[in-house]
Amino acid sequence: METYLRMADLPYQNYFDGKLSPQGKMPWIEYNHKKVSGTEFIIDFLEEKLGVNLNKHLGPHERAVSRAVTKMVEEHLYWTLAYCQWVENLHETQKMVSLFGPFSDLLKWIFCHLTKGIVKREMYGHGIGRFSEEEMYTLMEKDMRTLAGLLGDKKYIMGSTISTVDATVFGHLAQAMWTLPGTRPERLIKGELINLAMYCERIRRKFWPEWHHDDDNTLYESEESSEASKTYSPLQDFSFYSRTETFDEEGNSISQTPDTDYTGHSLFDSDVDMDEYRDHEQCQEEVYTALEETIVLDSAVTYCSDYFNRISFCVIVQVD
Repeated sequence: METYLRMADLPYQNYFDGKLSPQGKMPWIEYNHKKVSGTEFIIDFLEEKLGVNLNKHLGPHERAVSRAVTKMVEEHLYWTLAYCQWVENLHETQKMVSLFGPFSDLLKWIFCHLTKGIVKREMYGHGIGRFSEEEMYTLMEKDMRTLAGLLGDKKYIMGSTISTVDATVFGHLAQAMWTLPGTRPERLIKGELINLAMYCERIRRKFWPEWHHDDDNTLYESEESSEASKTYSPLQDFSFYSRTETFDEEGNSISQTPDTDYTGHSLFDSDVDMDEYRDHEQCQEEVYTALEETIVLDSAVTYCSDYFNRISFCVIVQVD
């Protein structure tokens, strides 16, 4: 959800109190006191109210393909990655959970094992949890290979221009890239399906410029960009975030050119070796913008600890 807001250039604010929607679900939003839950309904609502549309360049056939891919990722790949995160790789996941206090280690252990039980129960109810571990990984690999084949050598899933499906795909593949060390999905995406790794890195740099991940084993990153990333702190929770100060007058389209990020760097695979970003202070200043409408995003980690794909809800408020 948060990646979509950045792609659509909609300012928002993060909260982390973990409240559920009136339907007991996440994600959910509140815009001028109106509550909307569910990612698909949230996007429809934002398109209607704010005039944003990441899919306006797609034809009817492409929109159908986009929806089919979205549902494959949300209703199928999601569960196999959740299994890898919270069942098979629970020990590593426990290290990523941030809890503080005298009993933080005990609380992390309790939280992670409770979540493991919830994930296994819900996977069984879904049906995918009734298969063996090997069968689940077979399904996961098929889904990832499908995404790799569909992406091919394109910049984004549906072509040279970003669309809504990219927020969904990136949010899930980011887990395999950065939160599942040593697991099958990580080996697959950083090995045989390297085009998916380049795709994730491209989106991360374009829409999360303030977040850098140190990984000495990422062969698709140049030595220069790896060194540059070490000069920045991890992703911070800014009070308000907006990718640009103004919207495009014709359709609120993304302000960057199709081939560059906000610094002017190329985002093609052959140009992954990027120069250093502007210093961190400048990067911080650009996310604080004069807002007429503010989207407030509240996120709570449930099934995945990954920053990009956590189960989130957002609250949208009108600022006078």
